[in-house]
Order: sequence, then C-alpha cells, then structure tokens
Amino acid sequence: MNASTAIVEREASAVKAWEGQAENDAFLAMIERAARDPSVDMDKMERLIGMRERMQAAAAERAFEDAMAAAQAEMEPVRANANNPQTKSKYASYFALDTAIRPIYTKHGFSLSFDTADAAEGHVRIVCKVACRGHRERPHIDMPADGKGAKGGDVMTKTHATGSAVTYGKRYLLGMVFNIAVGKDDDGNGATFDANDGPITPEQAATIRALIEETGTDIEKFCQWAKVDAIPDLRKSQYQRAASFLEAKKRKATS
Repeated sequence: MNASTAIVEREASAVKAWEGQAENDAFLAMIERAARDPSVDMDKMERLIGMRERMQAAAAERAFEDAMAAAQAEMEPVRANANNPQTKSKYASYFALDTAIRPIYTKHGFSLSFDTADAAEGHVRIVCKVACRGHRERPHIDMPADGKGAKGGDVMTKTHATGSAVTYGKRYLLGMVFNIAVGKDDDGNGATFDANDGPITPEQAATIRALIEETGTDIEKFCQWAKVDAIPDLRKSQYQRAASFLEAKKRKATS
C-alpha cells in the first residue's frame, strides 16, 4: 500500500465515522424532541429505539466478521516450538501463538482478555472476551483441574492444577478464536501444515473421554499413543482412528 492510498483510506474511514456520528446525533435529537411532545406515542418510540439497537448490533456483528476474515487472511500456521517429554510430542506454546498473531489481530481492531467462570467440580472454565467494532463474543472452554493423574493419584496441588488448567485453556482458546493451524517438524525436512485439520470439537473430546473411562484406558498412555499432550489436542484427522480404536477395545471387553 503506497502513501497516497493510505491517506485516501484514512480519509474515507474518517468520513464514514463522521457520517455515523451525524446519524446518531440526528436520531438523539429526534428522541429529545419526542420526549418533550406529549402527543407522541412512547410505546411506538420504544419499539423504534429497540429496532435501531438491533440494527446497530447486526451492523457491528457484520463488521466483526469482516475484521475476522481480514485478520485470518494474514495469519499463517504457527510452528510447534515446545516439547512434551511425557508424550514425546511437540506443540505451539501460548507465547508462540501470541507472538505470531497479536500484531495482526490488534491491527484489525480486536482486543482479547481472559477470565474464569463457574464450572463443574474439578474443572476451571476459561473465558476469552473477544471484542471488535462494537461486537463482543465470549467463547469458553472447561479444563480439568483436580490435580489427579491418569491413574487417579494426586500428582499436583490444587493451586498448580488450576494454574495449569488456565494456561492450557488460554492456549486452546487463542487458537480456536482465530482458527490457527499448528505445524509440526517433519524429521527436520521442513514443516507440514493443514489449515483445515484443526483440533477436535468439545463434543468429540467428550466422546473420547467417555470411551476412555468406559474401557478403563490409561489416559497418559492413550495420549502417548496419539502423540498429543491432552485429549483436546487431537486433530480432526485423528478423531475417527482414535474413536475406532477405543470402540474396538470396548467391544472386546464386553464380548
């Protein structure tokens, strides 16, 4: 983009903002006049205000979606930069994800913040507050935080388990919000990426966990077999194989 194009775009944006403000001012002036007029039907006026608010909300949502598409168009897959010695697998840390995409999403007007909310016992609900162009969304994920290991023993304090759950949740949510693909090194011969092969859905993760519980499968060994850090790290391309494996084990146990 050259300097003259940038100036034109800034001027167009300023004009659009001015027009929007002028429209708001005119509407507010109309409301003030109506409030002073005893003959005005206030029920109709309230419906008019409600309709305008819905129209503004719809416009903000469209602007949010446009900004998301523009931001995602600039985001590339993030290389896995960290190792999990237990599962002998690699993953992209929160730092790697944040470093790669924060400059892009802030440029397009997005702001992110994280919070926690009530969740089922033994879990922490991590909430990501995503805001842009007057529209806000609050995706969330529930992470186990009971401090138990794969065999049910205590492997960490509740404080440590909570911190770990929050860290995992932030990493998963950050990747999910912007649909980030993570690439893994291919024996030092470069990296392979599949932008469509994202993590499994929460429903699929719940199915896998249920099958693991029903079959008495050791979660740690299952993750080592699948080469992932945790169940939510399974890729869509792995789901059917993992589910079939556990279903076969279930059938064998009941036959």
